[in-house]
Amino acid sequence: QVQLVESGGGLVQAGGSLRLSCAASGRLLSINVMGWYRQAPGKQRELVATMTSGGTTTYADSVKGRFTISRGNAKNTVYLQMNSLKPEDTAVYYCRYSDFYDSYEHWGQGTQVTVSS
Repeated sequence: QVQLVESGGGLVQAGGSLRLSCAASGRLLSINVMGWYRQAPGKQRELVATMTSGGTTTYADSVKGRFTISRGNAKNTVYLQMNSLKPEDTAVYYCRYSDFYDSYEHWGQGTQVTVSS
């Protein structure tokens, strides 16, 4: 099993920035994918950004150019730098850890991000 601990959410005004962090521990894989998803009230959970252990990134169109995902040197942490935040970015953000086949999927507890207009 993998444990994921998220931090960094909060309340920020539109145009501001936040940085989310997620640390993974437990039975980690050398080849993996870590990423961030979000779920707004009344909406389905959606992909925000992912990064493989090899450095390949994926971003939702809605965050391209504003958000940056990165991994720590130890490869068991993932960060999400969020700039130019908009009210529509308000959601609970979840960290996800998995293998390439989504068969070893783990989720963090979620961290609230609220962007005021």
